[in-house]
Amino acid sequence: MSETTFNWGVIAPGRIAHNFAKALKVVPNASLYAVASSNLERAKTFAQEYDCEHAYDDYQTLIDDPQVDAIYIANPHRFHFECAKKCLIAGKPVLCEKPITVNEAQVQELVELAQKHQTFLMEAVWTRFLPVWQQVKVWLEEQRIGELRVLSSSFSFNVPRDENDRLLNNELAGGALLDTGIYNLTMSQFVLQREPSSIVANGLIGETNVDERTSVILDYDGIASQFTCGLNATLDNSFTIYGSNGNIAVDSMFWGATKAVLKVKGEEELVIELPFRATGFEYQIEEVMNCIAQGKLQSDVISWQDSINTMKTMDEIRRQIGLEYPFLNRD
Repeated sequence: MSETTFNWGVIAPGRIAHNFAKALKVVPNASLYAVASSNLERAKTFAQEYDCEHAYDDYQTLIDDPQVDAIYIANPHRFHFECAKKCLIAGKPVLCEKPITVNEAQVQELVELAQKHQTFLMEAVWTRFLPVWQQVKVWLEEQRIGELRVLSSSFSFNVPRDENDRLLNNELAGGALLDTGIYNLTMSQFVLQREPSSIVANGLIGETNVDERTSVILDYDGIASQFTCGLNATLDNSFTIYGSNGNIAVDSMFWGATKAVLKVKGEEELVIELPFRATGFEYQIEEVMNCIAQGKLQSDVISWQDSINTMKTMDEIRRQIGLEYPFLNRD
């Protein structure tokens, strides 16, 4: 790694990668060094927009570039496993968009590779690092709302009906659960710090064989987390944590929130607003860089076991609602 500048590489310069590149501009000593796309013109356009030095037309060239210190993977999640696997085998630290893989078996294999090659690996759950959610964590640790009882959240939009879009594409591991429901699930795990003891789910499988709506109740030894994720209706998209003495409400679009409200005994006690420095991705970027500087292979905020537990739970939810990805049997 260079002494003064940490060189990032980006695989797949799609919409979400723009949020990453914009966030890099406010991270000290971070540089967007290289981008790779299957379409060279797309890579060049992205590189030009963000003052990136190198644009490649295949992923392996970026992975093999000795000047790249870490790689951000942003392609459709069906392809996360293979990309992350190649990076880890090459000894390149990985920040991989969520969901990190499509099932538990794949993430288990990535963790084994990260251990074998002593290489950093982290799922890009940006929400966990946001200032508002870090404040929520402090309130919970202080037991400001007493004993936890119920978590209630939603992440659902009425998306335009385009059967060519990845969201409705079974071959790209589309559907609500893996795209939006992962936020409800991973933030439930963030709050409760353990796996659920029981899972009850139902869902609507649409014409393209993906879940267009999934509703879940997770039980954590008496504490319930209930959520709905979907592609066919717009819900309030907030996240509320109820305790014996009050509640914490995180604003609509909770996954990218800048505001939370703490209420105790039915009265508004504290409203906190914490805007991003850029897009909100800067906090997870800094976590990766700090972990690597400390010689750590994983983050304490989103550990390997966290990612394994999330995928294990989603495997069971998919089983219950009958959501199958045939490519898993072909790959």
